[in-house]
Amino acid sequence: MDSIKKILITGGAGFIGSSLADKLVRNKRYHVVIVDNMLTGNIDNLPSKEYTNWKYIHCDVNRYSEIAPIMQTNTFDYVFHYAAVVGVQRTLKNPVLVLEDITGIKNILDLARYTGVKRVYYASSSEVYGESIEYPQHEHTTPLNSRLPYAVVKNVGESYLRSYKKEFDLDFTIFRFFNTYGPKQSRDFVITRFVKAALKGEPLTIYGDGLQTRTFCYIDDNIDASVRAMEENLYVNDVINIGSEIEYTILSVAEDVIALTNSSSSIQFLEALEEGDMKRRQPDIHKMAQLLNRDMTPFTQGLARIISVLAKKYTASVI
Repeated sequence: MDSIKKILITGGAGFIGSSLADKLVRNKRYHVVIVDNMLTGNIDNLPSKEYTNWKYIHCDVNRYSEIAPIMQTNTFDYVFHYAAVVGVQRTLKNPVLVLEDITGIKNILDLARYTGVKRVYYASSSEVYGESIEYPQHEHTTPLNSRLPYAVVKNVGESYLRSYKKEFDLDFTIFRFFNTYGPKQSRDFVITRFVKAALKGEPLTIYGDGLQTRTFCYIDDNIDASVRAMEENLYVNDVINIGSEIEYTILSVAEDVIALTNSSSSIQFLEALEEGDMKRRQPDIHKMAQLLNRDMTPFTQGLARIISVLAKKYTASVI
């Protein structure tokens, strides 16, 4: 019988971290420890209590005194370091707070190498590419053009991982997430913000002309690919774009949301953001496709799932 594998998820009460926890706790061979400081996490995101192979600990990974006892008293096989300050507006308004996440990255890596962690999985971001000149954005050929604090921190984190591998032989895998969406996502992100506004009959607000493009990866696709990377030891000491290759303009997304919710909401255009709103996103997803090994969730299908979940909260406002 396989021994129990112990897994740490930092930021595990956030959207992607908690979705990862939901997947892992269904496997009795895993014991999952979730840490989060609840800056952007939500206690309601934690796994169902019907599963007994997990526990939550309130912890700020940027504080060594808080994360050290947890990692020193548990012999973790794998760490998914997903804790970070997230959200475009939040990261733009709190650049120093964002930079503090570098301390958390170093804390995790130092403790991982001292406590026998086999591999660290790191949540990076498409933001490290900045405003690219090469599409699709390939993990090893597209220049990284980080400028905003959030993107710089993610890039620094990637450099830390490579350096710790070179000097201390600590294995890693880097996930560069491209606009993952799903029912648990907070209103700070475009899909959930649009859906909630449409269900309430409120205007859907767009920065600029709405012709900036994004690709959208449904949460199940993100999690299935990430877990397979761990379970089958794939792309060790490598970088993986986790996303979809199909581009949508933000305007077309707003129109799709209005249509799928049968809403009478209007679309309201706001002044373009001075920074942080890249014109285009499109990842090279060859590695992602190999990991997923199935068709990706169609965008409208993913939208329909989100609408179904959120509509229960806003039924009275649906038009």
